[in-house]
Amino acid sequence: MSASSGPVLLSDVAAAAGVSLATASRALNGQAGVGAALAEKVREVARDLGYVANVHARQLAGGTTSVIGLIVHEIDDPFFTEIAGGIVRSALEENLMVQVSHSGRDPEQELREITTLVVQDVDGIIIAGSGYVDPAKEARAKDVLQAYQRRGGRVAVIGRHHLSVDAVLPDNVGLGNLAAQHLIQLGHRDVLVAAGSDQLTTIADRLAGIRLAFDDVGKEPIVLHDAFSLEGGVRIASRINQLTPRPTAVVALSDLMAIGVLQELRRQGVRVPEDISVVGMDDITVAQSLAPALTTVAVPLTEMGEIAFSMVRKPAAARPRRRFVSARLVVRESTAGVHDGVTVLKTANQRH
Repeated sequence: MSASSGPVLLSDVAAAAGVSLATASRALNGQAGVGAALAEKVREVARDLGYVANVHARQLAGGTTSVIGLIVHEIDDPFFTEIAGGIVRSALEENLMVQVSHSGRDPEQELREITTLVVQDVDGIIIAGSGYVDPAKEARAKDVLQAYQRRGGRVAVIGRHHLSVDAVLPDNVGLGNLAAQHLIQLGHRDVLVAAGSDQLTTIADRLAGIRLAFDDVGKEPIVLHDAFSLEGGVRIASRINQLTPRPTAVVALSDLMAIGVLQELRRQGVRVPEDISVVGMDDITVAQSLAPALTTVAVPLTEMGEIAFSMVRKPAAARPRRRFVSARLVVRESTAGVHDGVTVLKTANQRH
């Protein structure tokens, strides 16, 4: 429905679903008295029509939901788990519940999750994880969130550029630059970057920081893209022996990818850091417990969740708030200097 035709009303949803106004209201609010199949039909009609509940009216009537909606890309990724921990602990202090959903880095699934939370009339929505380089992929989500905010809802995001809401923004360019500078100072020039999808702004920004550092020494790192996951890191590391020259170091654009790299190098019999150095990004808690402990660039994940929660609990400002979060290098056991300008991979590692 176009903006000029006015907002979609509950009565529009009821008419399109062929139910009474009372039934539509009970279905969308999860109340008893509506069969599961009919309730799902009403919710589907509401999503298709772009219905946005009037949160402000519900609050005036004393009908707050006491729920904050949190959408993450990968619910089992420690990066998001630690962010969620900060949000959940903050919510408990205010006797609020957190409803967590998972988008799988799919813009359409993310839109469905956003719309569901809006229809459920949650007190606020937090979206954590990278946005997309192409703003068009987020345009419909932006429209739904803007309508939700106009009706009294509150939104905050972590690591997003294009949604025009309050945002916590880690310095992703700085993360990439710190990781690259560390390897350069150790003498590494032939470096492989294990990167996620080039459609994600986090990947683009972290790559930009890496390339800035290597521009200063007249080198271009090798960049391989795969899933932004442990499995993606495994697959990229499996290709190392095919590269010429072989890299003396790997910088992974997340700790989870770095763990995948370490797993595959261990399977090959490649020693870290004696044969090849590995750097990650984010500093998830498990990074310090690996063998070897992972050198990484840290951002305060739990604190970012806490900041996002505090934003979503504040009244809306005239312009979206921005809170920038800096990065710091954490040197552990997985990086070392290059001996005589090269790192030698053992001949036995070429068996596959």
